[in-house]
Amino acid sequence: MKVRIGDGATGEEAEAIASALARHLATDVDVFVGDGEESVANAEPPADTFPLDDDMEPTEREEKLREEIADILGGGPEKYKERLPEAGKLFVRDRLDLWFPEGLKFEDGKFANFDSWHENSPEVDDADPNTRLPGDGLLTGAAEFDGRDLHFMANDFTVKAGSMARRGVEKFLRMQQRALKTGKPVLYLMDSSGGRIDQQSGFFANREGIGKYYYNHSMLSGYVPQICVLYGPCIAGAAYTPVFADFTIMVEGMSAMAIASPRMVKMVTGEEISMQDLGGAQMHAQESGSADLVARDEEHARELVSQLITYLPDKAGEKPPQSEPKPPRFSPDGIDELIPESPNRPYDVHDLIERIVDAESVFELKPDYGKEIVTTFAKIDGRPVGIVANQPTERSGAIFPDAAEKAAEFIWTCDAYEIPLLYLCDTPGFMAGSQVEKDAILEKGKKFIYATSSATVPKQTVIVRKAYGAGIYAMGGPAYDPDSVVALPSGEIGIMGPEAAINAVYANKLAAIDDPDERKVREDELREEYREDIDVHRMASEVVIDEIVPPSSLRDELVNRFEFYASVEKSLPDKKHGTIL
Repeated sequence: MKVRIGDGATGEEAEAIASALARHLATDVDVFVGDGEESVANAEPPADTFPLDDDMEPTEREEKLREEIADILGGGPEKYKERLPEAGKLFVRDRLDLWFPEGLKFEDGKFANFDSWHENSPEVDDADPNTRLPGDGLLTGAAEFDGRDLHFMANDFTVKAGSMARRGVEKFLRMQQRALKTGKPVLYLMDSSGGRIDQQSGFFANREGIGKYYYNHSMLSGYVPQICVLYGPCIAGAAYTPVFADFTIMVEGMSAMAIASPRMVKMVTGEEISMQDLGGAQMHAQESGSADLVARDEEHARELVSQLITYLPDKAGEKPPQSEPKPPRFSPDGIDELIPESPNRPYDVHDLIERIVDAESVFELKPDYGKEIVTTFAKIDGRPVGIVANQPTERSGAIFPDAAEKAAEFIWTCDAYEIPLLYLCDTPGFMAGSQVEKDAILEKGKKFIYATSSATVPKQTVIVRKAYGAGIYAMGGPAYDPDSVVALPSGEIGIMGPEAAINAVYANKLAAIDDPDERKVREDELREEYREDIDVHRMASEVVIDEIVPPSSLRDELVNRFEFYASVEKSLPDKKHGTIL
């Protein structure tokens, strides 16, 4: 409102009047002096200020609503809540308090199924606690997590074991569809026994039923990060959300996921097996590769996600957040001593990584699956990168089917979310043998090479030591459009290693030498000749690679190259999509 006061008023008096009126009338006030055309003082009411004559209060109607909300927030039957501590679990509302200590921004669908279960409804049977279905057992909404806005869903295990039914499914779908519109990450806090079989006509096969979950997961995939944390045995349909998510964290001794329960497995196959052996955290972390990480408990799961999101943008097309640079945990000066001269002697590639990346920035995914390759997020001078590194301590760093699959999926995810890639190549190539052929080494190796070929993010490749066979192809070799290929002086690039080459080319000639000593001398000569032929100096001389880098300068080299190529633009052929993944 506008207020005009006498000519003799001072500026301080005008400000005092403006402030007092704004507070008293709960409105904006502009004060003019005399006939002046411009205000000399302005004031806004404090956020919590209401007019002094406003003595209206909430009615019984609002009080009743608040009581209903409080009842809903209580969750399912008390006897089920009392069992949660035995399983090491938090009640879902307490879980949300752990994840979002500042509270939720809002929640959607608290009153789902309200008419069918609330005490005022004649349908409720007080003697049957299964008729208490607050929120239909599934919570959805929005919250701020470590400074980032996101959508969330969480199963309430006290409501029919977190099972899915019509109204809960509708809430889940609506949350996913809103994420497609907002471009904000999605957090799934899963603890569900699957669909309610006795109510399947309302949600199973419908166009907007549970099947639409996975359609929406597919639409969200690569658009916004989807992170899933498992808190219990997720069976059948419920088990697909974790595997559709970009990142899946299971809780040790608590989580499990499987296409069918142990009881169903026994009925179908006759096999007797425990839930943990069938689909527990360790099985999925070590054998199926479906779990990216295993948490010790609920608090640890939150810590892991808190670290994870520091490498991820909110949505595709945005750059990942950068942080303050830190020097490496260990000095780069030790890199050359770390790498053995012999291509067959092992060393732990984690030690190399810790001499390249910022201290305390290594965040490894699937550490217990496909161990021949390390896939880890890290930061170089504050910039998030995804590292694909051969691990010489595990079967000499040869690429086995599981490792190839793991690397392909990691590269694909990094590319989706604009995370630059660093390849640290030290491999004898793809493993040979009847078992790996049965395990689909060609199919999974193809996916690895395809992911490397199709990634359009900045890519840097380091030939650390051996780069033999098709291993150099999958590991971002010169033909695969990396922005740079640099090598350490220990590097070698060839169709195969010296031992295999000598056996393949000179076996008959060597066998013709009767004197063992003479034969060994000739073997050593041929080995050295071959190593000279594949040495990186020769490759650099022929400009196959871009540079040979002093090992102690490798970090600085990578800092400069990632910075220079941060805005590089790459394109793929104009097509619908490839057929490999």
